[in-house]
Amino acid sequence: MTKVTAALPWTEAACSPKKVSASLRPHGSGNGETMPDVRGRVRGPAIAAGVLLLTLVLMLPARAAAGSSPDTDGTGGTGGTAEPAPGVSGAVPPPETATGGLAESIATYDVVLAAGTDGILRVRETITYDFDEAGGHGIVRPVPFRRGDRVYEVRGIRTSSSTGAPSRAETTRLLNDVQISVGGGRREVRGRQAYVIEYEVAGVFTPREEHDELVWDALGRSWNVPIRNAAVRVEAPVPPRRVTCHAGVPGATTRCMRDRDGPYAVEFIQRALAPHEGMRIRVELPKRAISVPAPRYLPPRWAGDWPGTAMLALSLGMVVLLPRRPVPRRRAGTALAAAGALLVVADAGDDVAAHGPWAFSLGDRCLAGLALMIAGAGVLCVHRLRTDRVPRRTTARDGVRRG
Repeated sequence: MTKVTAALPWTEAACSPKKVSASLRPHGSGNGETMPDVRGRVRGPAIAAGVLLLTLVLMLPARAAAGSSPDTDGTGGTGGTAEPAPGVSGAVPPPETATGGLAESIATYDVVLAAGTDGILRVRETITYDFDEAGGHGIVRPVPFRRGDRVYEVRGIRTSSSTGAPSRAETTRLLNDVQISVGGGRREVRGRQAYVIEYEVAGVFTPREEHDELVWDALGRSWNVPIRNAAVRVEAPVPPRRVTCHAGVPGATTRCMRDRDGPYAVEFIQRALAPHEGMRIRVELPKRAISVPAPRYLPPRWAGDWPGTAMLALSLGMVVLLPRRPVPRRRAGTALAAAGALLVVADAGDDVAAHGPWAFSLGDRCLAGLALMIAGAGVLCVHRLRTDRVPRRTTARDGVRRG
């Protein structure tokens, strides 16, 4: 009987790992060549693909966390939009006092600037004013009628109130402004009140070579309280060439937000204005689109030169030397002071008579008058001091009275 092991010679090789690997080694085709190693070619790309897949798996959570936005809508999600920054958009909360009450502020300030073909600027201001707990008697709106030597005409002032607050207007012309006092009287108002002020300004447009220009501070910079929301609408009879707006203090370069544009109107909005901050509007209209009269100018407030200054300096030097000189007569001092007063009145009187009490202009005559008044006052003072130092003679009657 033949043994099985003899019939199956490969059984021992199959039980040995070294022999198994040798038996699986590819053989050539008989010409000495060997087949390429398939495992070596597959191993490199497989490792690279695995490393790349692992890197992507590790980076996906980090990118998702970095790309997600915080909860801005209060619902646990992203909300899709970020909360607007203060002073740029969104509602501005009212200011509060130290005790937690509402401080005075202007909730809304809406202005319409309408330029007419007659060259007159028609203004309508709607002011929603929040009074504090102490209340107030109304508001005061200064409107400029003079800037430097340039003068305008402010006229047609009308006021009203949609909340029932006293709206009687009183106007007072000061150095450069027309003070429009709305309300007043003995009645106090509290809380939120709305006032409407309407007026016209003539002579405010400036003719240029290629266009006619309007430069106007729509809100003014005299408000001592913050303005939470402001809007200015500019209306023109023709499409304007250019309209700009800058918000803040004088000389500020912060551009207002442009809200709406139309062929004949442009609207700007601004929020969170601090006290004494305004909105400066500049409008350029095509040449001859409106009637623009020549600007009106007044003499400058101060027109003095070196002659008047020299006389003033001489008068001050004379006052210093007066105590060392003989006692001047009292009449001389009175005459000098009176002559100086007449010169001052004559210098300012001609402009006042022609253009009003706040159109005065002072020059060399005023300085000469001040010099004479100072010299006369010095003479009177020295005369009185020296007279008081002279001892009085005691008469018998004085002695009896004292005794």
